[in-house]
Amino acid sequence: MIRPVRATFRTLLALALGVATLAAAPVLAQSSPPRIVIGQGVIEPMPIAVPGFIDEGGAGDYARQISNVVISDLEGTGFFRNIGEEAHISRITSFDGGIAFEDWKAINAQVLVTGAVSVAGDRITVKFRAYDVFNGTTLEGAALQFAGTTQGWRRMAHKVADVIYSKITGEGGYFDSRVVFVSESGPKNQRLKRLAVMDYDGANVAYLTDSSSIVLAPRFSPQGDRIIYTSYETGFPRITLLDVGSLARQTLEEQPGTMTFAPRFSPDGGTIVFSLERGGNTDIYALSLGGGGLRQLTNAPSIETAPSFSPDGSQIVFESDRTGTPQIYVMPAGGGEGTRISGGKGRYGTPVWSPRGDYIAFTKQNEGRFHIGVMRTDGSEERLLTASFLDEGPTWAPNGRVLMFTRETSGGGGQASLWSVDITGRNLKQIPTDGPASDPAWSPLLP
Repeated sequence: MIRPVRATFRTLLALALGVATLAAAPVLAQSSPPRIVIGQGVIEPMPIAVPGFIDEGGAGDYARQISNVVISDLEGTGFFRNIGEEAHISRITSFDGGIAFEDWKAINAQVLVTGAVSVAGDRITVKFRAYDVFNGTTLEGAALQFAGTTQGWRRMAHKVADVIYSKITGEGGYFDSRVVFVSESGPKNQRLKRLAVMDYDGANVAYLTDSSSIVLAPRFSPQGDRIIYTSYETGFPRITLLDVGSLARQTLEEQPGTMTFAPRFSPDGGTIVFSLERGGNTDIYALSLGGGGLRQLTNAPSIETAPSFSPDGSQIVFESDRTGTPQIYVMPAGGGEGTRISGGKGRYGTPVWSPRGDYIAFTKQNEGRFHIGVMRTDGSEERLLTASFLDEGPTWAPNGRVLMFTRETSGGGGQASLWSVDITGRNLKQIPTDGPASDPAWSPLLP
C-alpha cells in the first residue's frame, strides 16, 4: 500500500461550480496563483511544464514513466497542456537546485512540476514540487513525498497528479482510483462476460471472475473493498457479493420464484438496495448486510428499478414506468411513493446520485438517440452531455465532476466500449480496454 508521508493539504480557494463551461483561464496578474476558473467561457488549456523526473538512485525507467503518467493524467482532463521538453530553455538536473523562473516564463509555462524518484530493493520513493512560475513560489508550500512498492509506481504518479489537479482547480482528485467493469469476448450472439478491474485510465487490468456465467452491473462498496453485482450463475439473476482481496463470493437473497438485480450500496456500506421481481411485479427492496431481514421500499404495479442513494443516505433516486414510460423519481430512504423529477421528453433510466450530492446522472432515450445527462436533484437544469446510437449506465468519478459510461456502436458487428465525459459535455474520450467492455463503476479514491 502506498503510504503518504504528508497526506493533507490546505484548501486554497472555494470555487463555485455550476454547469457552465469549465475553463482554463490564463493568469494575467503575477500576484494571483494559477487557477483553472470554473464558469468562464475560456476553453484554452493551461500551459504547464513537467520535465522528466530525476533518478536519485536505482530508479531507472521509473523516473521517466512516472512523469509521463503525471502528464497523461493532467492533459487527459482537457484543462492542461504540457509544454514538451524540446521547448524547455532550462534543464532540471537536481531536485533541490535553483529554478530559473525567467526561462519558464519565456515559454509561457504557468506551472512547473519537478520530481525525483529513488528505488531501494522493492521500495520506491517519489517526491515532487509544483511551482507557480510567475510568482516564483511553490503551490503546495514544500516538497511532498509518497512511498510504496515498485509494483505501485503508477499509483504514486496518479497521487502526484491528484495533488496538482486539486491545487489548481480547487476540486478533489480522481486519478488514484479504480473502475470495475464487464469485460466481454466472443461473438455478439454468444457473448461471454466476466468482471474485471482496472485503473481509471485503462491500465493494470485484473480479472475477478471467469466467463462461465453472465455478470452485470457491478458496483463498488464505499470503502472499495467489496463489489456487488448481478450474476446468472444459477440461470436466474441473483445478487452476488465479492470480496476484492480474497475474491470470495456470496449470493444474497435467494428466494424461490424471484429474480434480484440492479444492486447498490448505501453510503455506509451496511445496506444494499436492489430490484426484486416476484410474480411479474418488480419493486425496490433493501437488505442489511449485518442481518435484519428484507424491507420493501416501493409497492406499485409498475417496474421500479435502478435505485441509488444520496450521499447522506437520506434519499433514493430510482427509475419507474408508472406513468407509462420510464422516468426518474426520488423517495425517502425508508421508502414511499416518490416524487418525479424528470420532466423532459423521452425515456429516462439508470439514475445515479453524484458523490457530491449536487447532481443526478442518467441515461435518456429520445428520438432514436441515447444520451448521458445530468440534472439537479430537483430535476432542474437538465443537460445532455452525449448523443449516440447507444450510450447508457453512467458512473461518477470520486470528485463528482467526470462520468464514465458504456457506448455501443450500431450494426450487427456493434461492440460496447467505455467512454468518459466531464459534466459540461467537454472532453469526451474513449477509455482503452482489451476488447469490448461495458457496465463501468468507479471506485472511491484509494487509501
